[in-house]
Amino acid sequence: FYFRNKHRPFLLFVSLLHVHTPLITTEKFQGRSRHGLYGDNVEEMDWMVGKLLDVIDKEDLKNTTFIYFASDNGGFLEAHRGNSQLGGWNGIYKGGKGMGGWEGGIHVPGIVRWPGVLPAGTVIDEPTSLMDIYPTVIQLAGGAVPQDRVVDGHTLLPLLQGTEQHSRHEFLFHYCGVFLHAVRWHQKDSGTVWKAHYATPVFQPEASGACFRRGICPCFGDGVTHHDPPLLFNLSQDPSEANPLSADTEPL
Repeated sequence: FYFRNKHRPFLLFVSLLHVHTPLITTEKFQGRSRHGLYGDNVEEMDWMVGKLLDVIDKEDLKNTTFIYFASDNGGFLEAHRGNSQLGGWNGIYKGGKGMGGWEGGIHVPGIVRWPGVLPAGTVIDEPTSLMDIYPTVIQLAGGAVPQDRVVDGHTLLPLLQGTEQHSRHEFLFHYCGVFLHAVRWHQKDSGTVWKAHYATPVFQPEASGACFRRGICPCFGDGVTHHDPPLLFNLSQDPSEANPLSADTEPL
């Protein structure tokens, strides 16, 4: 694909299945990781990304090629296929994939490389969304976002290039299936990020941080707890969502 298109603008979308579940590992990478089959898959994914970057660098397109690397969700915490694949880990963030609004399932890194435009080592701590990829690509291609429909994303370029200091998303809505579980509010005047949880999964065992007994957390029914008033967190000060706020404990 690349060598057919290297003399004109190109868009290459690569969806890597290696870190979803370990579906297949080539013989070259089997047993290379001390973290088992899943680790082997991560090693192979890393190698594949490196090969793509090597081609771009070799063809002297590094400074003019925008690269965006991200995951579509956080780690899945429950074990899969018995103990053949143990659950993941999401650091300080509560919850994991399929748990509605908890940060562990939706807070993922977005890694950008564009040496001719963006300084290396830049860190931007602002809430964005994978929905932003579409309008970003349109702007890079010199096009215009359609005006005859609602497009939820916003171009990332002003934020990345420093012409804007805050994400254009004032609100982000977090669903579990078709059920609204949480809403994130990015307070423009202060930059503070708040999140309200209207429903959260019932962890099994309680306080375990996952649905180990069920195998996966449900989105509705007796598998969730509804909150009225909603659980409110200041993510800027409490990214682990450990201390819900209330009028009794915090001036709101």
